[in-house]
Formats: sequence, C-alpha cells, structure tokens
Amino acid sequence: MQFTVLTLFPGIVNAYFASSIMAKALDRGIIRYRVVNIRDFAPDKHKTCDDAPYGGGAGMLMLAEPVKGALESVGVPGSGARVLYVSPSGRPFTQKRARELAAMDTLVLLCGRYEGIDQRIIDAYVDEELSVGDYVLSSGEVAALTVIDAVYRLVDQVISPRSLEEESFSGGLLEYPQYTRPEIFDTMQVPEVLLSGHHENIRRWRLERRVEKTLTFRPDLIERGLREGFFGAETVKLIEEGKDERDQGH
Repeated sequence: MQFTVLTLFPGIVNAYFASSIMAKALDRGIIRYRVVNIRDFAPDKHKTCDDAPYGGGAGMLMLAEPVKGALESVGVPGSGARVLYVSPSGRPFTQKRARELAAMDTLVLLCGRYEGIDQRIIDAYVDEELSVGDYVLSSGEVAALTVIDAVYRLVDQVISPRSLEEESFSGGLLEYPQYTRPEIFDTMQVPEVLLSGHHENIRRWRLERRVEKTLTFRPDLIERGLREGFFGAETVKLIEEGKDERDQGH
C-alpha cells in the first residue's frame, strides 16, 4: 500500500515512518510512502504558502496554487489514488472507515495548517474530508498520521489477524483488560482465571470484561451493535445481564 503525504512540515511525517512497526512494514515492502513538501511548489522566491482570507477574519489560509502544484506532482487527478483532507469539519473517522481504506492501493493525504486550505482545492481535488475527533489541532500532520496509523496496521501481513480480532472496536466492543508479569504488583493480583490455563474460561472472562467495559464507557457502541445485529447470542445475553445489573444498582 502506498501513502503519499502533502505537507508544509515534512520532518514531522518522515519521523513517523522511520519508527516502530511502520519501519518494519516498510522494510518488508508491505507499505510504501512519499512525502511531498507543498512549499516546493510556491511560485514566488519567498516560498509563500499562505495569505489572509477574503472576507476578513483571524488567521491565515493556505494558498491554492502551491497545493495544486503538489497534488499534480503526484498525479492527482487521474492517478486513481483517493485524496483525503483531514479537517475538523470532515466526516468522523472510524475503525470501519479505516478498514475500508486499508483495502485501497494508494492514499494521498493533504495536511492543512493555519485556518485550513482554500475551498477551491477541496472542491476540485479532494475525494473525502475526514475528522479524527471533535476538537481542533494546530497540525494537520498529526491528524493525517492518526489516519495513516489506523489504516496501515489493518493492511494484510502488517499485524497478525488474531491481534486485530481482539482489539477495541472489533466486533463492536472495547478491548478487555490486559496483564503481564509480575503476578502481584503493589498488592494487586492478576485475575486468577488468567493464570488457570483454562482457555474457555479465559475466553469467557475476556468477553465479559469487554461487554462490561463497553457498557461503562461506550454504551453507544452497544446500542449500535444491537441495532445493526452484529453481536452473537452469547454477547447479547451478557449485554442484557449487564444492563439488568445496572438497573438494579440504580
């Protein structure tokens, strides 16, 4: 899979691709990337990439011309790549969307700065605006890397399928609590079931904890899963039992 990132601050992006699992995926040829400095396409000698917005208002806006040059340098439009612009006003980015994007061959991510990018670039070149949350960041690079991180790890062969199956949001639930050595830490004991070696009891305990945690922190995920019917009978029963316990507790 190919990631192409258009940015005013390539150092931020290059550092990410040199680290951790991503670096290993690059070494194995599973992931490829290219970072394009938008400033290289500024038409003046000062490499100006921003100006005041028409109509007034605070802040500066990224100019259309340098961004257009950067996009066209990577074959957009016409390359078949999907162009993503990360923006607080975009559609919420979800695990489901990450899975869908992971099936594509090439993604081009456009990183905004200041007050964003001239709308004409978005209208002419961008296929999809994505928001990584209901908050505002000063760096479009951080948001773009969030999208990349969520997507690349879902690409085949990057991470083992078993690890992905039990993560938060897989199957509509959050992940269960995890423990490692030592067995006792500051008087706190690892749950006995995890030391038992009984695989079925461990599986059941983990599912119970996933349901419990999701009911506590993300009941919206529970309601959506029930509504869309993607929980199995065992999970639905645990959800009903959990809801009954909560009702009785109140």
